[in-house]
Amino acid sequence: MSNKDNYFAQTHEVTNQPPALEDYNLYAADIALQEAVVREGAGWAETDIARFGAECGFSERIKLGFDANANKPQLQTHDRFGHRIDQIDYHPAYHQLMDIAITEGLHSSPWRQPGKGAQVARAAKYYLHTQVEAAHGCPVTMTFAAIPALQHQPELYQQFADKIMAPYYDPNNIPDNRKNGLTVGMAMTEKQGGSDVRANSTTAYPIGAEGPAQAYELVGHKWFVSAPMCDLFLVLAQTPGGLSCFLVPRWRPDGTKNALQIQQLKNKMGNVANASSECELRGALGWMVGEPGRGVRTIIEMVAMTRYDCMIGSSSGMRQATVQAIHHCRHRRAFGSTLDKQPLMQNLLADLALESEAAMTLTLRMSRAFDQQNDEREKLFARIATPIGKYWICKRTTQHAYEAMEVIGGMGLMENTIMPRLLREAPVNSIWEGSGNVQCLDILRAVQKEPKVLEAYFNEVSKAAGKHPLLDNFVNALHNDFKQTPKDDWQYHARSFADRMALALQGALLLQHAPDYIGEAFCNARLSACQAMNYGTLPASVNVEGIIERSFA
Repeated sequence: MSNKDNYFAQTHEVTNQPPALEDYNLYAADIALQEAVVREGAGWAETDIARFGAECGFSERIKLGFDANANKPQLQTHDRFGHRIDQIDYHPAYHQLMDIAITEGLHSSPWRQPGKGAQVARAAKYYLHTQVEAAHGCPVTMTFAAIPALQHQPELYQQFADKIMAPYYDPNNIPDNRKNGLTVGMAMTEKQGGSDVRANSTTAYPIGAEGPAQAYELVGHKWFVSAPMCDLFLVLAQTPGGLSCFLVPRWRPDGTKNALQIQQLKNKMGNVANASSECELRGALGWMVGEPGRGVRTIIEMVAMTRYDCMIGSSSGMRQATVQAIHHCRHRRAFGSTLDKQPLMQNLLADLALESEAAMTLTLRMSRAFDQQNDEREKLFARIATPIGKYWICKRTTQHAYEAMEVIGGMGLMENTIMPRLLREAPVNSIWEGSGNVQCLDILRAVQKEPKVLEAYFNEVSKAAGKHPLLDNFVNALHNDFKQTPKDDWQYHARSFADRMALALQGALLLQHAPDYIGEAFCNARLSACQAMNYGTLPASVNVEGIIERSFA
């Protein structure tokens, strides 16, 4: 080969590019998560969580997430003979991810094996799993959240609960009596009502006797039905007694197809691997769950659990964005050194890591609260902290994902990296299960209906009293504003209340449980009067190297 040919060949050598982030243990690399698992009561599950963390880092497992999102679900309304089938075909990777989630018990483990730390252990594994792929988490979450709702109707719970909680995933479009495991979806939203479900027009007509556990035929149009290949659906419909809750099977007990017809799949910007649909109920069979006219009350516990899972999912997205950014900067050189050693980039990476740890810490604290629902104080705290956390963490995720993408630069825009998927997925949890305004109104509703929930909130943040003057001042000002703001004006200021409640709670938790330099950094960056608007503006006193190293060990 001539020197000229050798020179040409050298131009194609790949240099200064990071290796793919794969074949690593997601749990072992996450010091803050390890501490939270033990602190919140699931130390007994560490061996299992660590095993699962290693599996989530396998290159083959990570590829499943890419494959599931590269191939959108496809709807077949009829077979080739003209029979109505309402079949959605997914890429095999989607089914593999679902099978992993169900086999690991992410849909039911706290219900099947309750005990100290059961919710914490499940949350930690879900947090690891959804870093691989988030969209299939929708049916996993709905199945998980359905159990508290079904407990309102013992007959239906006895009939279906064992299969719902079973560690078996069966994707076949066949009657539930031919399956060992079932998944559950929900159909509440209608185009004329949106979040105002009491405006729903879907109507339920009794087939015979009326009332709880009795059979009805449902007629109406549901604007959003996520994961429409589930086996059962919790549906809201009007009765003479008011809005009621029903359990609607995809197949009737006699083996014929129920009249739940998929009209089209939603063309979403994110959450691509999961199918969401519009559906018509044309006399679909359903059994009433709970009392007539108490549909919202019946389903509210399901909603609380799905909102909690939104916190897990968004925290997971932040975590994956953070480690992708740090990994890139540890391997990418510019201006004479790797990016992670350059002061401005350190500021940004540490800020992203700080946000991620704060989100996870609050989420795992909520896991403990759900583990301890027999404790009235924990129950009250969970009632108000769930909408606070859902509002704040989910809303912060989108900007966080973008900043991490910007760290990676042009490569971060490439569809063969995970970054575009993280960005598109980020708004989903903020919108799903009630947008930001809905969460803020729920906070106010909780306080006005049961003032003790506000007391429970301030009792929680008071555990960090005296640990940092900025937090003390921040909490005192928040407390005074609740007292001094006329209640007629609360709704106007609801977002301000929610923002500050979230920040105070995160700050209090970090000051109690994280290393001093973490709590100090959070309070100085988030609670000061001159709080910055963008990531990467931490004060000079912050131990940025320590934060980065802790974030991705």
